[in-house]
Amino acid sequence: MTTTPLPPQAVAKAEPGEITGPPTKETSLQRRARLASTKLSSPWATLIAIILAVLWTTPTLGLFVTSFRPDSAIRRGGWWTTLWKPEFTLANYEEALFGGQNELIKYFLNSVVITLPSVVIPISIALLAAYGFAWIEFKGRNFLFIAVFALQVVPLQIALIPLLSQYVRWGVEGSFWTLWLSHTIFALPLAVFLLHNFMKDVPPSLVEAARVDGAGHVKIFFQIMLPLLTPAIASFAIFQFLWVWNDLLVALTFTGATENVAPLTVRVASMAGTRGGDWEILTAGAFISMVIPVLVFLFLQRYFVRGLLAGSVKG
Repeated sequence: MTTTPLPPQAVAKAEPGEITGPPTKETSLQRRARLASTKLSSPWATLIAIILAVLWTTPTLGLFVTSFRPDSAIRRGGWWTTLWKPEFTLANYEEALFGGQNELIKYFLNSVVITLPSVVIPISIALLAAYGFAWIEFKGRNFLFIAVFALQVVPLQIALIPLLSQYVRWGVEGSFWTLWLSHTIFALPLAVFLLHNFMKDVPPSLVEAARVDGAGHVKIFFQIMLPLLTPAIASFAIFQFLWVWNDLLVALTFTGATENVAPLTVRVASMAGTRGGDWEILTAGAFISMVIPVLVFLFLQRYFVRGLLAGSVKG
């Protein structure tokens, strides 16, 4: 008995960008990344990105160049004149940091003391609260979570006077505690909401497997949740760091420009009002206040991007 061979099958020509070969399982995250890379790889998108980057960085470049120019050069022309007639000096930064009337180094250290606890404290509290809302069953959980979420719409300006009155009754006015507590209060609703959403995206099978092995909530939190939430924590930490470091309203309200506790932004703002004619000192102080946030964002931007995509843990 002979068998008749089947006629050769026609092979369709693959279209540009079409994936050939055996079908593979593609997650939603991979699909979005593939589509985004296709859409953003056009020359027009690249050109627009370059133009936006130039427009965004030009003022910063001008501020940086001006901060090194002497007063006489600033009054003669704009910062772009340094291309054909460069004049630079370090005296502006020396006067801004260590000058008798400015001494920004004190306020710089105050900003560091204010910012670091104002980032660590709300993240620590929000992680515990988010885990409770996500993985612990208790009565009224959904109502409390909705209440926390609703607090995001409350403007912080309406809470400044009540908080200041409470701090006076506690006897902590004019201290770092007023800023630590205030920034923690204002950051907690958003922190709990974001971290809760990331925790809910963790596959339940991981938690169930840990419970079968005898792990309690403490072990699950530290050994399973924290490693998976590292990008999300880093992303919120960047946001909170930039917010607290650049804050002026809360610091000015609760410190009253006191030298011992006032941050750098308060002193730079007062320099703009009292020494508006000393452009070389003012630009140096402004660049000192912004260099730390810029460095933090540049060095931690990969964690920031990973945190934006960290919610897609499920395949």
